[in-house]
Amino acid sequence: LVWLLVLSLAWLGPALGGEDKDEEVVEEEEEEKKEDEVLSDEIKEEDNVLVLHEHNFARALSEHQLLLVEFYAPWCGHCQQLAPAFAQAATELRNESSPARLGKVDATAQTALANEFGITSYPTLKLFRDGNRTHPLAYTGRMDSQGIVRWMQRRAGPSATLLQDTDTAATFVSSQDLVVVGFFKDLRGEAAQAFFEVAAEMADMTFGVAEAAELFQAYGLSADTVCLFKKFDERQTNFPVDPARGLDTAELTRLLRIHSLQLVMEFTNEVQPVPSPVTVLQGPWLPCPHPPPPPQTSNQIFGAKIPHHMLLFLNKSSSEQLSLRDGFRAAAGGFRGEVRWPHGRDMEGGCGTLQPQCPPFPAQVLFVVVDVTGHGADVLPFFGMTPADAPTLRLVKMENNHKYQMEQDDFSDSAIRTFVQAVLDGKVKPHLLSAEPPEDWDTRPVKVLVGKTFEQVAFDETKNVFVKFYAPWCPHCQAMAAAWEELAERYKDREDIVIAEMDSTANELENITIHGFPTLHYFPAGPGRKMVEYKSTRDVETFSKFLDNGGTLPAEPPVSEVREQPPCPGQSPAPAG
Repeated sequence: LVWLLVLSLAWLGPALGGEDKDEEVVEEEEEEKKEDEVLSDEIKEEDNVLVLHEHNFARALSEHQLLLVEFYAPWCGHCQQLAPAFAQAATELRNESSPARLGKVDATAQTALANEFGITSYPTLKLFRDGNRTHPLAYTGRMDSQGIVRWMQRRAGPSATLLQDTDTAATFVSSQDLVVVGFFKDLRGEAAQAFFEVAAEMADMTFGVAEAAELFQAYGLSADTVCLFKKFDERQTNFPVDPARGLDTAELTRLLRIHSLQLVMEFTNEVQPVPSPVTVLQGPWLPCPHPPPPPQTSNQIFGAKIPHHMLLFLNKSSSEQLSLRDGFRAAAGGFRGEVRWPHGRDMEGGCGTLQPQCPPFPAQVLFVVVDVTGHGADVLPFFGMTPADAPTLRLVKMENNHKYQMEQDDFSDSAIRTFVQAVLDGKVKPHLLSAEPPEDWDTRPVKVLVGKTFEQVAFDETKNVFVKFYAPWCPHCQAMAAAWEELAERYKDREDIVIAEMDSTANELENITIHGFPTLHYFPAGPGRKMVEYKSTRDVETFSKFLDNGGTLPAEPPVSEVREQPPCPGQSPAPAG
């Protein structure tokens, strides 16, 4: 029996050992296979999207005339959100036999490619044309399947339709709610080429081009002019080409964005008749950088880059409040902005020298109606308002989010114009939000500041005050909350150091603008209103070094560079803790 047992072990031993060995060999072969796949220049596809890496990237560029590449990170929520739309766009372009293809690069794994193309955020989209690897074009279209397809189609084909006679021109002009036509006497000239560049970039607008003399005559033109045709407000807006300066692409783009808007926009979920020239996923008076998909008009409202927004908050279910739109609209016409020759020459389509009746150029104020019972309810907290406050008026200065409140109850067009002009002239102080200070604001290690108490605490000449400006909904703020509490506990017995925080969604300061969350500012003791922004790692030990060194971090010996993971768009610019 013992012998049989020994014999069985003798047989089974090598067999068992061989099985382990076979499993190891299989694993090694699979790893080698994966390595071979990575090292190969073979291009594989996932949902019609080319899967690219450093060994097949050059081949992809050589085989595809137009290649839009998404540099992504697997963990990035924005990339995950874009993936289905990107795949759908790739499929649509593939099905229509377009020369344009889409590809993707995992920038966290393909660090050489990420470094080569300067990838600092995810997702980043770049267009490679005709195999040119050194000068890719940044993607500027909408981040949805239709936007991607139209942006690529505009680059694959002619950016503007050639209009050869009055019949085709009339049909083209009436084909859309908004079209742009460039009238040029020489389509090969510099002005026309600049127009084609703008047309290629503004993929959400329809462009045509005309050279025939009969078309100049039909539309009352004698010189090179870009015309914006609309089925609303003023039906035709002309942008003459300055013969001295030529056609500036940035200036024309800005003018088209501004004048493609309705005179009074409505902040609403309903799709408006005007196609959006640019998509902006957030705006300064939207509630947060990660809201649900914004309404159609918010893309246009924030994309036009008009420096002031005049807002009429009303309840659309009230006929009395709806009637206020008439005076609001009448006031808007005075701040529309017009086309003006910079050298003071009167030309068709614009004002000449600066006249009192000539509105500011470019447009200074965009007028927007916000329904407090509709989608507008989401923005009310930003203004410290409730639906019961309607009707009311606010003007927002976009560069610093300062808000100005029209105190009187007069909603006439003259009163509105007077108020807006007073704000533009610097004669009105901003309306600053401030919560009431909690009764126990200074009893805990972290002192709670509000707008009303900020000055006396932050600029106390006997204290070094370290303040966290946060938003309650911000995940980055939530992530560092424990570290901030621990820091305050560590310094709670120091008479000269105060650790504080302020909810910047409920409190505003006149001379300090917070652009991202969390933002950390250090206010050193002593005379003068000094402020130091903290931009280093957000952990307790680094905070402590910063405080112990008087508001600066001590110099450290150089270390080898470590490439950190870039943030997703919309995250706070400060390094993650």
